[in-house]
Amino acid sequence: MIAAMSEAHPPATAANSQDLSSAEPLEQAQERRRVILTGASRGIGHATVKRFSDEGWEVITCSRDAVPEHCLRDPNWTHHITADLADRSAVDSFVEEALAMVGEGAVHALVNNAAVSPKTEFKERLGCLNGDLDHWREVFELNFFAPLALGRGFAVPLRRGQGAIVNITSIAGHGVHPFAGSAYSTSKAALSALTREMAVEFAELNVRVNAVAPGEIETAMIGEEYEALIPRIPLHRMGRPEEVAATVFRLCTEDFGYVTGTEIFVTGGQHLY
Repeated sequence: MIAAMSEAHPPATAANSQDLSSAEPLEQAQERRRVILTGASRGIGHATVKRFSDEGWEVITCSRDAVPEHCLRDPNWTHHITADLADRSAVDSFVEEALAMVGEGAVHALVNNAAVSPKTEFKERLGCLNGDLDHWREVFELNFFAPLALGRGFAVPLRRGQGAIVNITSIAGHGVHPFAGSAYSTSKAALSALTREMAVEFAELNVRVNAVAPGEIETAMIGEEYEALIPRIPLHRMGRPEEVAATVFRLCTEDFGYVTGTEIFVTGGQHLY
């Protein structure tokens, strides 16, 4: 996975002038469904873009990298904004630019997928006793504060669409992982808690908030060392990005219209140990 705000950082500027109480929901039939997704250029994020696009949704994406040349962007993938959401000012800029694209329309889903899991040059696990504390702050800016800031920033169009937010957490947020660093794991644990808090508050806007916690998924982040974890997975295999994407998509549909504050494990049963 790829791609933030500190506690003192205010809500996105573009959202400051909008009054939540005055935003009336639109009839969803009048407008094509629209999703905003971060961390879209590879892995789980890219698979999720494809799933929403295949289902006919308009897709607006963001990542720190441009869309790779080998990616086939269809007409549903209407906009991609290059921004490093670990930079607080970039969060504001992204929200402002995306809101300008949406205009008076609705957002029906926000998928907070962007994240970072730093390693040393020797791929050593960064724990509590090693590594620069500034790296911890950078991880939390991207993995924790960005989802909070984006939820605030897109609250008005999400209310219009009676939409859903899905935060991508991790199995590493629920136990000590042999390869994921402590900063990453604790940021994902914090995001799980944030999901519950957001679910209660955003319910007042008729917006659902859930989380998806992937396990060992076959992406560019996975190295050969992860093969040793397969015996600990009841389904005896790693997951595919498309399987995570399918779960995210369903959480944003009427099929899960009465589900909020929940975290779904896409781990092949690994989280049971």
